Amino acid sequence: MNILLLGSGGREHAMAWKMAKSPLCDRLFIAPGNAGTAQCGTNVDLKLTEFRQIRQFCMDESVDMILVGPEEPLVKGIVDYFRMHPVALKSGALMSIIGPSLYGAQLEGSKAFAKAFMDRHKIPTAAYREFDAASFEEGLLYIKQHTLPIVLKADGLAAGKGVLILNDHDEAAKEFEEMIKEEKFGDASKKVVIEEFLSGIEMSVFVLTDGKNYVLLPDAKDYKRIGEADTGLNTGGMGAVSPVPFANDIFMKKVIERVVRPTVAGLQEERIDYKGFIFVGLIKVNEEPFVIEYNCRMGDPETEVVMPRLQNDLVELLLATANGELDKVTVVQDPRVACTVMAVSGGYPGDYEKGKLIKGLDAQLPPASLLFHAGTVEKEGEVFTAGGRVLCVTSYGESVGEAVALSKQALNTISFDGMYFRKDIGYEFSESNKS
Repeated sequence: MNILLLGSGGREHAMAWKMAKSPLCDRLFIAPGNAGTAQCGTNVDLKLTEFRQIRQFCMDESVDMILVGPEEPLVKGIVDYFRMHPVALKSGALMSIIGPSLYGAQLEGSKAFAKAFMDRHKIPTAAYREFDAASFEEGLLYIKQHTLPIVLKADGLAAGKGVLILNDHDEAAKEFEEMIKEEKFGDASKKVVIEEFLSGIEMSVFVLTDGKNYVLLPDAKDYKRIGEADTGLNTGGMGAVSPVPFANDIFMKKVIERVVRPTVAGLQEERIDYKGFIFVGLIKVNEEPFVIEYNCRMGDPETEVVMPRLQNDLVELLLATANGELDKVTVVQDPRVACTVMAVSGGYPGDYEKGKLIKGLDAQLPPASLLFHAGTVEKEGEVFTAGGRVLCVTSYGESVGEAVALSKQALNTISFDGMYFRKDIGYEFSESNKS
């Protein structure tokens, strides 16, 4: 079958790598892709929100399935577009698309929608209130009476920057005013969700659902802060580990019973069109799971450890999702640990330069390591940086320390001007990883 994968990051390279291994995949197109995805299939110059252009490409190239990588096309309704403008295949069937409807994608696209969904289905999450311009004064009063720290979240998508954790009431009130009245995050902060602060350790759970049935993919924990020991500014993700050492069978049983099943049952009960991934951002508080957020797609860089540990054929899983047959599937996970370490451009997550030549990509990686591109572009046979997060190395190991050591070893053979990576990914799980 012919598959079109939308996206251009490390998540998409990991997915392309996985799908290209499937005997069911005849032709793989990645739009727009990066220098790494070009090694797995054919990169295509398509804009992720130009749905008519994407549809025409699918008809021209006899695409059987679209897999949507990032959130923006989902939140802007790409699934709905193809429901209204289906593409007929030669077999007479319709082209399938993996992802939720625009309404379902609000689980990520609107914090208020997600919190209300959790409330309706009794899914554990932090206590919250939501405010907009009409309830601004009420919001200020709520902030003044709220315990510290206090969490402010822009309701909509804000490129990962719309969440603030504040330890001062006056500062929180100032930020609240900037979000709503000065549109600090644009339309995303026209509505603001104010939450209680939960103290614990975070992890990510990945659900693939056909709208009724579901399977769990390998779990993961990512590292958002730019600095060692989780200090400094938030980023898109500096690395990840899988499986999560503290997510034992007892804890995961709670996650399934209190979070996963009610979420999937809620989608079905509310007749929400949802065939795709649900990323559940969790925090473990005193051995109990609470949902921090939902995403309507896989995470990045978590996908770069999830896909290597997934032993199933990804295309088979996606076909089962499209056909409503995930109840016939059993997910098999590689028993080894996988750890990825992300190399970023100098200055990231602030201002950074692009177009830096990447050297060492032709070096032999350790047998247990994989290289995934994120922000890269190929020009005249050379590969250059094209983003803040540039590339990552994922390695297998018998322990977190062993896997991270292999990833760091591989990254030390690669270089570009200003290159930086954290050397302590998984630090809380491995004393040897602090060197």
